[in-house]
Amino acid sequence: MLNHAIVHDPATRAPGQHARSIVRRLRLRTLVALGVLAVATALLGRTFGLRNITFIASEIGLLAAMFVVLRYVLPLVERHDRGATGEEQVGGLLDELGNGWHAIHDASLGNGNVDHILIGPAGVFTVETKSNPGPVRVARVHGATLRQAQAQRRAIERVTGMEVQPLLVYSCAWVDRPLATRKGVKVLPARMLAGYLDRHKPTLTSAQAARARAQVTEALREHRAREGRRSVGRRAAG
Repeated sequence: MLNHAIVHDPATRAPGQHARSIVRRLRLRTLVALGVLAVATALLGRTFGLRNITFIASEIGLLAAMFVVLRYVLPLVERHDRGATGEEQVGGLLDELGNGWHAIHDASLGNGNVDHILIGPAGVFTVETKSNPGPVRVARVHGATLRQAQAQRRAIERVTGMEVQPLLVYSCAWVDRPLATRKGVKVLPARMLAGYLDRHKPTLTSAQAARARAQVTEALREHRAREGRRSVGRRAAG
C-alpha cells in the first residue's frame, strides 16, 4: 500500500515524467501503426498477388506513412525526448542541493505543468526548463516563454501566499547574459543554477519552508482528485 501511494502521489513525480510519457506513447503508436500497415500490405500481397492494384495501393500507402513518420513524427519525438532529458538533468541538479532544499517536479495545477518547484532556505522558486541546443540571446527570449514562467510564479504564489522567483533555465545552451532578468524572470544556464541558489541569503525558516511544501503538496493532490472526479464523470456520461 505504501509503494502504491508513493507512485501515485503527484508531489513525488520524477523530473520530466510527463514529457517522457509523451515520448513513449508517440514511439509506441508509431511502431504499432507502421507494423499494422506492413502486415496488412504483406497479407494483401499474398492474397491478391504482387501485381494486384490493391497491393500496389497498399504499398504506396505504407511508403506515404513512412514519409510522414520521417518528416513529422520523428522530429516531434526528438523534441519531446530532448525536453524530457533537459528536465531530468535540471531535476537531478535540484535534487542534489540538500541543505534544506526540497524540489517538486512535473507539477500540474490545471494550467500546464511546472517543470520544478523549489522550496528552501532562500525562498520559493519555479523553474521552467528549456532544452534549446543553440546559443540563447536573453533579449530575444520569446514572450510566450516569459509569460509561461510568470503564470507559473503566480500560480504558486496563490497556493503559498509567498513571493515566488521564476527561473528560466537552459539545460545545455550557451546564454549570452546569464543571470539577467527579463520581465521579472531570471534567465541562466543549468551549470550556474546551484551556485546562484547557494549565494542567496536565507529568507525562510525551516517551519515556513515546510508549510510552503505542505501547501503545494495539498494543492497538487486536490487538483489530482478533481481531475479524477472529472474523468469518472466523463466516462459515466459517455
